[in-house]
This record gives sequence, structure tokens and C-alpha cells, in this order.
Amino acid sequence: MDKKNTWNVGYWLIALMLLLLLQNFWQSASQVQTVPYSEFEKALTEERIADVTISERTVIGRLKTPEGNKTTLAAVRVEPELAARLEKYKVPYSRTVDNTFLRDLLSWIVPALVFFGLWFFLFRSFANKQGMGGFLSVGKSRAKIYMQTNTGITFADVAGVDEARHELEEVVDFLKHPQEYGRLGAHIPKGVLLVGPPGTGKTLLAKAVAGEAGVPFFSISGSEFVEMFVGVGAARVRDLFEQARAMAPAIIFIDELDALGRARGAFPGLGGHDEKEQTLNQLLSEMDGFDSSVGLIILSATNRPEILDSALLRAGRFDRQVLVDRPDRKGRIDILKVHVRKTTLDAALKLEDVAALTPGFTGADLANLVNEATLVATRRKADQVSLPDFTAAVERIVAGLERRSRVLNPKEREAVAFHEMGHALVALAQTGTDPVHKVSIIPRGIGALGYTIQRPTEDRYLMTRPELEQKVSVLLAGRAAEKLVFGVLSTGAADDLAKASDIAHDMVTRYGMDEDLGFVAFEPQRQQQMLDLPPGLLPQGARLSEETQRHIDAAIRSIVMDGFEHATVILSANSDVLERGARALLEKETLDEDAIRALAQDLRRVDPDAPRGSES
Repeated sequence: MDKKNTWNVGYWLIALMLLLLLQNFWQSASQVQTVPYSEFEKALTEERIADVTISERTVIGRLKTPEGNKTTLAAVRVEPELAARLEKYKVPYSRTVDNTFLRDLLSWIVPALVFFGLWFFLFRSFANKQGMGGFLSVGKSRAKIYMQTNTGITFADVAGVDEARHELEEVVDFLKHPQEYGRLGAHIPKGVLLVGPPGTGKTLLAKAVAGEAGVPFFSISGSEFVEMFVGVGAARVRDLFEQARAMAPAIIFIDELDALGRARGAFPGLGGHDEKEQTLNQLLSEMDGFDSSVGLIILSATNRPEILDSALLRAGRFDRQVLVDRPDRKGRIDILKVHVRKTTLDAALKLEDVAALTPGFTGADLANLVNEATLVATRRKADQVSLPDFTAAVERIVAGLERRSRVLNPKEREAVAFHEMGHALVALAQTGTDPVHKVSIIPRGIGALGYTIQRPTEDRYLMTRPELEQKVSVLLAGRAAEKLVFGVLSTGAADDLAKASDIAHDMVTRYGMDEDLGFVAFEPQRQQQMLDLPPGLLPQGARLSEETQRHIDAAIRSIVMDGFEHATVILSANSDVLERGARALLEKETLDEDAIRALAQDLRRVDPDAPRGSES
């Protein structure tokens, strides 16, 4: 039988039963006559009542002979003593019972309503703060739906990631012209995964796709699928795909996919992940279930691809992985052009010079840089933003805020001046290092008592062993200058020592640059790692023997000590330049590139290919 017909028969049966109950109640009420108690006593004395039924408050008598259509008399009981006294005066009397039903009902209902209302208010406030919404909406998708006119972002607003943009332009073109791509039997990839470090523009690219495609664009974060209730995440995944299918062609964008797609069974010591795994399983099922010909595409972004479940990354789900990497020098120039559109720049300013100051900066970093430089120019009441404003902004971002309130005693200032000038001179004395842009002894940030900024002339992707050894020498030059001039060591080189040790460690364990150990990598290569994680959270290589570990430790120590000795040789040969530069730094506190070169005109330089310890 049809389910709809079954429900109809049930409704008719319920209605018939209610009708019979009402009819029975009506017949019973119509046959009972409620009379005063005196009338009931009179009927008793007249022997008109056949039998009596007594309850706590009422007395009901069945008439021997029906009187009209009444067969029963009912009256409220009166105390026998009182009834006897009233009977003497021959007056009708009766008793009424106060109806306390409403009062009794309210005494139970009102407290319950108050308690429920208070609980509902508190739970609703908690739900709103947690972003859970109403009771009936916890299983609904919370994706924001954008159309072409909503985002206000197009590919013209994206710069510095040309390869990634071209990949997504093809996706947009397919959504606009599916017949052209399908004429030879090809189909668009189901999923495109944007991978890259934080701040490189992955979310911006997704919004640009929404602005260009002109189709519904569902945007949601991976963390919004998982709530405190079990099963909510999977329900939201189902609801999201149902909405997208109903509005296809459409694009689904899941930001921070690693919050949802963490490998199942990973990190067992951190607690259970049943809810997340259910949500991930539902996502995998939905990605297998939809037909790519309907024009439904999934975009996702993550900066932690190494922890994603392998089932997500297989062909047929996220078919393409698009790398959105840190921009090169040309890319930084293009990004700066986008961000300075509304900024009044000095006519003499060249964005190439700004890009040279910012190696390793992401798109978000460059946007922040332009804003900081504009604020610097505003604070000094300037009409235009110039290169010194950008330099000050870079220093603030890289080294931290100036702390002129931190007053150093004369001995500390002198030690910092020789320390920073040691960095600068060793960098200048080696022909393969980046040029020194600025040296300062003004404290910045949390622990920096001074700083030396080097400006790369070009982007570098490969480093040789001599170049890495030069970097170690420059890092240790501050400590070498302190020991050479004062004969003692201080705590000011702690950060330099850590960076130099890291470089030496990577040279030995990752790059195979120690021939005695052989060309062996003792640590795994982390090609997909986008975040700088603490060493304890990184994957570890194979266990090493004690002898091999001793060789590694000795090789690292040798590289660091050779760098220190090389810096000491350079500074010893240029002790007069070191003294002159430190005194100038103590006087002016900050020296720019031109001032440093003027002080170091007679500096004795060192050939990077010459053996360590020799000079030219």
C-alpha cells in the first residue's frame, strides 16, 4: 500500500474514534441533572431514587423512573449534621466546590516554563557564540553563497602567482564553455587543491574564481563542519553538496582543508577523531558520487598538505594540486603594483628597490608593508610615500618596533656597536654575500639590541657550500668582533649562534656536504611542508648509530668553528676599519648603505673560492 494512502486511513480512524468519544460524553452529560443537595434529599424522602453512588465530593442517584430525558440526579455532598439543621427550616440548600483546576495547573506549568525559558535563553546564547545557530539548523550547511557581483574580486586583483592563476582561468573557462572542452571527450577535474605557505593568496585566488565564473560559489571553512554534536559534520557535508547540485554549475570552496581532511588514524596520542573521520568519510563519498559533467567543481586550500589523508589526494578527487608559492622578485613587483593603486608614491621611488628589500615576503606581507609604509609617511606629515618609509616599514616588520626607551649603558652600547659592525664588515669583505643595506644599534622588538640588514641582489634557489659557509661567517662575525676587541664573550650572539648551527646542521644532515660522512641524507626531505613547525613535531629520520651521530656532531662543530675563525681573520686584518665604523655607529646610531661603503673604502676583501684563513 502507498505510504500516503496509509496515512489517510490512519487519519480517518483517529477522527472516528474521537467522534465516538464525544458522542458518549454528550449522551452521558445530557442524562445527568445537577440539583441542589436539598433537592436530592427531597427525592430520597419521596423514594424516587433507586440507588446511590457516593464519591468524595458528590453523590449521584439513579432515578427509578426517568423524568423527561433525565435518568440521574447529581449533587454536591453536604455534612449530615448541617443538612439536618437546615432541613428544620424548610429552605433549599446546596454546596459549591471551588474550581482550583486553573490554579493547580498554573502552579505546575509556570515554574516549568520559567525554567525552560531560562535554559533556552542560555543555550541559545551559547549556540550563537559557538556559531551553531538554531536547534533545527545544526545539520545545515553554513556555507556562504556568492555570485559574480558579491565578491568584487577578479583575476586583475591577483598578481605574483601567474602559474596558479592560469590553472584556475582554465577552470573558469570550462564553466563558461563546457561544450568546447567536452568535444574530444575530456572532462574538467573534479577537485583543485591550492597548496602554499600562509599569506600567498590562496583564498584570494578562490574569490577571484567566484568573481570571474559568474556561477554560484559556496565558500566554507573546514572547521565549520565539525561541531560539538556527533554526526553534524557529515550532515553538513551532505547538505552542502545537495545545495550545490541544485544550483549547478557551481563551485564549492573549502578553506583550511587540513582542519577537515587530516589523515585518518594519525596522531593517536592526541585523542579520538571519530567525528572528524565521519565527516571526512562523507566528503570522500560525496566527491565520488557527483558527476563532473554537471559542472560542479571543488576548490580547496591548505598550507599543511603533508597531513592530508591520501584518499583525498588520489586521482578522481583532487585531480590537480596547484602550488601557490612565495613570489619571486618580479612577482613581488607585480603584487606591489596592485597594493599601491590608492597610495600616493614619490615620483623617484622604484618598486624594484622595494621588491629587493623584501625577499621571502608573501602577498599578505607585502600588503602589510604598503600599509605600514603609508602610516610611516603619514606620521612624519609627508605628502608622498618614499623609499625611506618602505625601509622603515621593513625594519619594523622584520626586526620589530623601535624601543628607544630601552637605555643601554655605555659599555653595552659599545659592545653592540662592535658586534653589528662586525657583521657588516665580514659581509662586505666576502664577494659572494648580499650587500649590507643598513646597520643600527637602536633596540627593536623583544630582544634585539641592534640589527644588520642585507639586501639580496637577486632571488636564489640554489646555494653552494662556500656560500653557506660565508653565511655562517657573517652570522658569527658579531661574536668574533666582541672577542677580538673586548677579549670576552657575551649573551648578545645567542640568535646568531642558533641560526649558524641550523645552517651547519642542514649542510651535514640534509645536503650531504660532508665528504667524510658521504653523500647521505640523515633527515627526510620535507618537500611539501609549508609551515615552520618546531623540531619535535617534524618527521624524524632513521635511527643513527652512536658513531654516526658523533661524526655528525663533529662535522657541524667544524663548520661553525671554521666560520668563526674565518670571521676573526677578516676582522683582525681590518681592525682599523672596525674601530672607525663602530665609533661612527655609536655617534649616529644608524648607518645606511652609502655611509657603510664610505667607511669601508680601504677594506681588505676575501675571495670566496680561496681557502679558509687566507686574504686578498
